[in-house]
Amino acid sequence: MNLSRVTFLLCVESVVVDWFIDSFRMSWKNFVLQLVLLCLWGLQEEGAQACTCLPLHPQQLYCQTDVVVIKAKVLDVMPGTQGKIGPTKYDIQHLTTFKGVEKLFAAIYTGPNSAACGITLTKGVEYLFMGRLQFDGTLHVSVCDLYQPWDALSEARKNVLARYGEGCSCTIKSCFAYPCCMTSLTECLWTDFLPGKLSSGVLQAQNFACVKSSNGCCEWYRGTVGSGKNIWH
Repeated sequence: MNLSRVTFLLCVESVVVDWFIDSFRMSWKNFVLQLVLLCLWGLQEEGAQACTCLPLHPQQLYCQTDVVVIKAKVLDVMPGTQGKIGPTKYDIQHLTTFKGVEKLFAAIYTGPNSAACGITLTKGVEYLFMGRLQFDGTLHVSVCDLYQPWDALSEARKNVLARYGEGCSCTIKSCFAYPCCMTSLTECLWTDFLPGKLSSGVLQAQNFACVKSSNGCCEWYRGTVGSGKNIWH
């Protein structure tokens, strides 16, 4: 019996007992901590006062059906033409498509201000975008989506990006407090929220992808800098 199945069986055995205990034992402090994490995770500086976002591993965002993932360079910005109502338009040079429709986007849109979950991009910088395709064919990105300067991504993280699509049939399960166990062989436990993990520098959100192995179980794959086979430049 492989390690993944042993871990799963041990977790199932313990979770039945722990469920009854934890239902009564969960403290107000832990409850508040979870709410704070839910509110703070994924916020960007310019929208932190206005927008709150549910915590999502980047792979969870990647696997959503309306999400388009591209690398693009910001060329210019055009503020909304309808005052505070209209979106801000960024002209872009579409460089690479990692996931999404087979078309080249000439622009990406965002909210006009932080209250509308808008983001601020820097002209001349190349970004990784995980934006959302709208019904009219335009691409939009908000504080709750993912946008990061390409040069700020480590080579290991670029390697992980190439594996995200392999794990879209897996489930990433957030773990906010001990005990935390898998309830399915197709789950990966996301433990970045546990005490000490944020300061460790090795976070699953930045360095790991949840992928399905040959035995049908889902497990974390860590991005590494190797031959460059799966690394995008």
